[in-house]
Amino acid sequence: MFERFKKKSKKEVEVQSPLTGIAVPLSEVPDEAFAGGYMGQGVAIEPSEGRLIAPFDGTVAHVINTKHAVMLEDNATGLQYLFHIGINTVGLKGKGFTSQVEVGDSVQAGQTLIEFDIDVIKAAGYPVVTPIIVTNADELASSVEGQTGNVTAGRDFVLNISLKP
Repeated sequence: MFERFKKKSKKEVEVQSPLTGIAVPLSEVPDEAFAGGYMGQGVAIEPSEGRLIAPFDGTVAHVINTKHAVMLEDNATGLQYLFHIGINTVGLKGKGFTSQVEVGDSVQAGQTLIEFDIDVIKAAGYPVVTPIIVTNADELASSVEGQTGNVTAGRDFVLNISLKP
């Protein structure tokens, strides 16, 4: 069904897209914390569907109480990822977001993590662009490269990561 990640070599992994939409560089995210790389390295996706899926087998490390963001740890590499749906969407106080997971849950690639209503987010005036951040890349990765363009959740790869030896 879904691959956890594709091994390019023992030190290289490719991570599948957790969303369907258009992948863009982090520098295009209208929030300096993400665009400037202060939250970590990664890519962003302008979603066309309101469903965030697990791009690999992992463990839910954190779910923000307003359900607009989740952190996953990849069981195979130890890399941790933040999936932050929209910008400043904490202001919605959970409206338009339905989490399907809780902290500590084991998830399989392709499993739905959060469902969200793109129209509710846009109607409230928030950008729906979703940063995908490798939060511990400085510790475990020598490089993180984002892929851009049209992506389909669970099919296309959005991150190429070189692990440190």
